[in-house]
Amino acid sequence: MPRITAVLLLIFPLVPLGAQRQSVVVSGATPEGILIQQIRDESDGAKKMALMDEFLTRYPKHEGVPWVYSEITTTCSGMGQYDKAMAAAGKLLELDPGDLGIALAAVKAAEAKKDPDAVRQWAVRASGLARKEAQAPKTEAEDDATFSQRVTFAKQVDAYTEYSLFNTALQTQDPAKKAVLLGTLEKQAPESGYWAQGEGLYFLALAQSGDMPAAVAVAEKVIARGQGTEEMLAAAGEFYLRQNKEPEKVLDYSSKLVALTNSRSRPDGVSEADWQKRKDYFLGMGQWMAGVQLSTQGKFGEADKALRAALPLVEGNDQVKAAALYNLGLANQWLKNLADAIKFYEQCTAIDSPFRPLAAGNLKGLKSGYRVIK
Repeated sequence: MPRITAVLLLIFPLVPLGAQRQSVVVSGATPEGILIQQIRDESDGAKKMALMDEFLTRYPKHEGVPWVYSEITTTCSGMGQYDKAMAAAGKLLELDPGDLGIALAAVKAAEAKKDPDAVRQWAVRASGLARKEAQAPKTEAEDDATFSQRVTFAKQVDAYTEYSLFNTALQTQDPAKKAVLLGTLEKQAPESGYWAQGEGLYFLALAQSGDMPAAVAVAEKVIARGQGTEEMLAAAGEFYLRQNKEPEKVLDYSSKLVALTNSRSRPDGVSEADWQKRKDYFLGMGQWMAGVQLSTQGKFGEADKALRAALPLVEGNDQVKAAALYNLGLANQWLKNLADAIKFYEQCTAIDSPFRPLAAGNLKGLKSGYRVIK
């Protein structure tokens, strides 16, 4: 299937820093205060990490521990130690489950690591926190400006998680992981503009990962809105044809595929040869699906017409061609065009496919003077 390219809706704006954790206030006359001041003053990442590890070891119950975990997250991200950054963010959220800023930092660490699984995990977690924060009522300690800033920040974080899922999916090569990211986006934000772009990519990722039932389910939602692509119509039609069920869908999708393919104009930047190749492929698949389905239903005259139209267009796809030839042989045998039936059966037996023994059996019967139908 040709690749569908999606473009980002926007470059996500920088999230305001107003929700960052406040620095801890500790007396500089105490050992822990001195250590915190050293952490603040240290610019070397490795040395700073050593000081923070020392603080956590010496003062595990200190009120400054959340601030230290926040600093570890920032420092490790800056040093490219993304797993440590995310681990520290997780520790901080155990102490302060509502720290939305640290959840966002973990999302960005997962993005920087280019880890689809971690992006999904942290995007879901951050989104949940953000939605809870956005819906939380104004507290007595908040004035109108502070309340508005908190809600705005929460909504921005939630929107950023949508962007993160979509953008990471675009960059992920593994179709199964791509599908998981986009499936999460659909579940999390089905009204998002990112999902509007991602739906077609989700279908392709599912198809490429081999989950055809799920891919067809997505395709049919799009087809029902009148927005189905050639790839979606071909995949859905062939799926039901091979499942040998819902023949009306096979014929409907094959008809729509032929009509859509014929209605398309060649886009700028695509060569005439490439466009004709794509057009022939989908026209061939549309006629082939209809022909095989009609043959299965015993409508041999219609099947013969569709399959003859499909045959020159499916060259190069031996399994599809073999199915076309066998069903053409069958149709013409029933229509008593025995010379054509023999010709098609002979061509089918030349291809290594599941149809070879069926065609050979019918061919033997025809040549020996008997009418044999499988």
